[in-house]
Amino acid sequence: MADSLNLSADEVLTTTRSVRKRLDFSRPVEKEVIEECLDIAVQAPSASNRQDWHFIFVTEPNTRAKLADIYRRGAEISYASRANEDLAFSEDKRRVRESSQYLIAHMAEAPVLFVPCIEGRTDNAPIANQASRWGTIVPAMWSFMLAARNRGLGTCLTTMHLNLEEEAADVLGIPYEEIMQVGLIPVAYTKGTDFKLAKRQPLETVLHWERW
Repeated sequence: MADSLNLSADEVLTTTRSVRKRLDFSRPVEKEVIEECLDIAVQAPSASNRQDWHFIFVTEPNTRAKLADIYRRGAEISYASRANEDLAFSEDKRRVRESSQYLIAHMAEAPVLFVPCIEGRTDNAPIANQASRWGTIVPAMWSFMLAARNRGLGTCLTTMHLNLEEEAADVLGIPYEEIMQVGLIPVAYTKGTDFKLAKRQPLETVLHWERW
């Protein structure tokens, strides 16, 4: 087993951050650690207790570079679609944008790229079908990220490569018509492990009892 930070469940849940600038690209991630985290992840609940998920971990440098290039171009598509948004970002949003740009520039350097997938596509499907598919894979992804955090690893769920999902499927040999990619997650040890609680809106601004 990999060394654990021995965090409590509450500590893991409240300090698992989207890590970008503090990913340690110089340190390899052991295959055994990835498999430990995935062993935990597959215990996550799924719709109708179906486990029709698949998990691709990419360590080969040339393939990582191809995925990183797809991610960069997918990000350009996403940013172009937001071109008319108000550019008067808050300082928090400005920092997030800056760290996102950093990850775009360095994605290929992550020692492991994780591509979670699910059987069955939801393109143009009714909302109930979409919720079922995404609700099956997302808990497992989050469980992986939590397990990684407790082992000193950082992760960041990204989705912008999905603008070019079919191209990524070709790179990875995924049967696009049958299998849907859900994200692209860099995995690396972190520079330091002292992640804090994030600033969030007060509960009273998001909490509803009985009805809206």
